[in-house]
Amino acid sequence: MPATRPSQLLTLQSFGDISRFLREGVADEESRQLRDSLSALSTQIDEAVRIRRTSTDTAAITRRVLTLSHCAREHQLFLTGLGSAWHALYEFGAYERALRELRNAIADWQQMLERRSPKESASFDQFELLAWRTLGEALLLIDMYEHQSDPPSDLQDRAPPRKLSVLQRASAWFRRWRR
Repeated sequence: MPATRPSQLLTLQSFGDISRFLREGVADEESRQLRDSLSALSTQIDEAVRIRRTSTDTAAITRRVLTLSHCAREHQLFLTGLGSAWHALYEFGAYERALRELRNAIADWQQMLERRSPKESASFDQFELLAWRTLGEALLLIDMYEHQSDPPSDLQDRAPPRKLSVLQRASAWFRRWRR
C-alpha cells in the first residue's frame, strides 16, 4: 500500500473521487473485484446525482435511477460470493445493512420520481446521505480486510507479558510498600 493512502482518504469529496480511489492499490483478487464492483456503484451514484442536479427531465433521471438500482442489486449479489474472511468481519455486516438501506432509498426515490411527488426532493436528499454512508462503510470494510492480511508487526513478535500469580503480585506490592 502506498504511504500516502491516509492523506488520500481525507480528500475524497465526491463520488467520483471514491471511484478513482478504489481503482488504486489492491491487496488480493477478491479485494480487487470488490473495489471494481464498488467503483461501478460509485460511478452510477455519481451519474445519478449529477443528472438530478443538472436536468429537469424526469424521464432521464428515472432511467438513471433504474440503472443505479440494477447496479446496486448486482453489487449486493456480488457480496454474497465473497470468501469467509470477508464475511467474518464485523464491518461486513455493517456494510450489508448500509447497502440494504441505500437500495431502499433508491427504490423510494424512484417511486417518488415516477409519481412526480413533491416529496421527491426529500427522497433524493435521503438517498444522497445514505450513499455517502454506504460508501464510507465500504471503504472501512476494505481497509479492515486489507489490514487483517498485513504481515504481523514487530510488536507481535514479543511474547505476551507473563501473568503473575496472586502470591507474586502480593510479594511485589509488599516490596514496593517497604521502600
